[in-house]
Amino acid sequence: MVLLAVGAPLIAVEPGGTGPDVLQPPSGRHWFGTDDLGQDIFAQVVWGTRTSLVIGVAASLIALVLGTAIGLLSAYFRPVDAVGTVITDVMLALPTLPLMIMLAAVVNPSVWTLTVIIGVFAWPEVARLIRSQGLVVTAMPYIDGARVLGATAWRIVTREILPAVISLMVVSVLLTASRAVISEAGLSFLGLGDPDAWSWGRILLNAQRSGVVAIAWWQTLFPSLAILVLVLAATVAGMRFNDIRDPRRNGG
Repeated sequence: MVLLAVGAPLIAVEPGGTGPDVLQPPSGRHWFGTDDLGQDIFAQVVWGTRTSLVIGVAASLIALVLGTAIGLLSAYFRPVDAVGTVITDVMLALPTLPLMIMLAAVVNPSVWTLTVIIGVFAWPEVARLIRSQGLVVTAMPYIDGARVLGATAWRIVTREILPAVISLMVVSVLLTASRAVISEAGLSFLGLGDPDAWSWGRILLNAQRSGVVAIAWWQTLFPSLAILVLVLAATVAGMRFNDIRDPRRNGG
C-alpha cells in the first residue's frame, strides 16, 4: 500500500475530466472498470491510496503524541492521573462519529482538517493503553531505585518508563491508523471530505451520488476492498509485532 501511494504517478494518470468509456465493467483496458464520467476506477483507487494513507498515518501520529503524553503523565503523577482519567473516560463516552461529522461540517473540508479531527478523537484509546502499561512499569523496583539515586521525574518518565511502552506505541499506531482510514472513508462518503483530493471514500460518494450503485457494482467493490486490505494489513502487522515482542512466545 505504501509503495502504491508513493508510486501513484508512475502507475496511473491522475483521474480528471470525462472519458468516452462510461460505466464500463472491469476489462483488460480498464482493470477496475469506469464510472459514470468515464474515469478509470483503478486510477481513482491508486490515487485515493495516497490520501487515505496520509490521513491514516498523520491522524495516528497525532493520537499517539497526545495519548502517550497523557498516559505517561497519568501513570507517574497521581494528581495528573485523577484529571487525566476523567478526561479520557469522558472522551471515550462521547459519540465520536456524530461529533466528527459536526466538526467536519463546520470547518473548511480539507485533508489536514480531517486529519486533525480524526486524530483528536482517537487519542483516548491510546492514552488508556499507555497508562495501563505505564502503571505496571512505575511499580517496578528499578523505578524506586531511580528515585533513590536522585533521578528527576522528567528523567524517569522519558528514560525509564517511555522505553518500556514503545512496543505498545507501535501497535497503537498501526491499529489507530486503520481506524483513521475507516473514519476518513466514512466522512468522505458523507460529503465531508476534501473535494479536491481523491480518496476511497470519495469514490464511494461518487457512486452513491450518480445512482449507479445497483448497476455498476465495480465502482463500490474495489475501493471497499482497498479499505479492507489496508485495515487487515495494519491489524495483522500490529498483532505480529506484538507477538514478536512477547517474551512468553519466544521462550523468554
